[in-house]
Amino acid sequence: MPDLTTPRAGAAGADLMVLVLGGTSEGFDLARALTREPAARVVSSLAGRTANPRLPIGEVRIGGFGGADGLAAYLRSTGVGMVIDATHPFAATMGGNAEEGCRQAGVPLLRLERPAWRPIAGDNWTEVDDWDEAANAVGKLSQRVLLAVGRRELAAFAALDHVWFLVRSVDPPNPVPAFRQAELLLARGPFALDDERRLLAGHRIDTILCRNSGGSAADAKLVAARELGIRVVIRRRPPRPAGLPRVSSVSEAILWVRSMCGR
Repeated sequence: MPDLTTPRAGAAGADLMVLVLGGTSEGFDLARALTREPAARVVSSLAGRTANPRLPIGEVRIGGFGGADGLAAYLRSTGVGMVIDATHPFAATMGGNAEEGCRQAGVPLLRLERPAWRPIAGDNWTEVDDWDEAANAVGKLSQRVLLAVGRRELAAFAALDHVWFLVRSVDPPNPVPAFRQAELLLARGPFALDDERRLLAGHRIDTILCRNSGGSAADAKLVAARELGIRVVIRRRPPRPAGLPRVSSVSEAILWVRSMCGR
């Protein structure tokens, strides 16, 4: 079995190549931090699903690898010494491909994942495991919903004809599901708390439907919902491969890189 505890060395005198599977604020911040590490060369990989992504510092590649086998081939051909998976908590397919691809290529893998949100006193949460369960929960009790789930997950809610949706998305859905009652709001976070309060109150929202993405860039809506007594239907995170080293901050990821390099 390949040794996944030791980074592959490059050619004599060459920098260690670190591949960051990014697309998140953590991946962006990690790439910037790695550029300050001596003898490290960072390459960030973005899936390319957003039309105008915020590009991190350093080298960037955009597009998929072609599954686990394609990632393994890329790692072998480029001499990547270690991989840090900083993809979105709901990018479960990429997480599985990263584990298998790194296993095939014998490259160490770290998972960098922001902590999940947790309900606190005053919250009115309904937690679900999939979008069908979410649609069922919304269909029973909701009338006016802020739908903040990502443009690829909208179809499950289009059949709820009696519900009005405010669909918030970074890019326009293509195709647009056939909602009977909906308004599209194109916006990119992070969102300020005062703006979220005004948005929810102004549209008379009674339910927020979202994913448990975690982090601070999108949590203002949950704080506003708590203050205004608005219900939240929130999807739990899909499982990730077990047994991998995991950290929850950029600083911890940097320490892992240093430790793997014997520093």
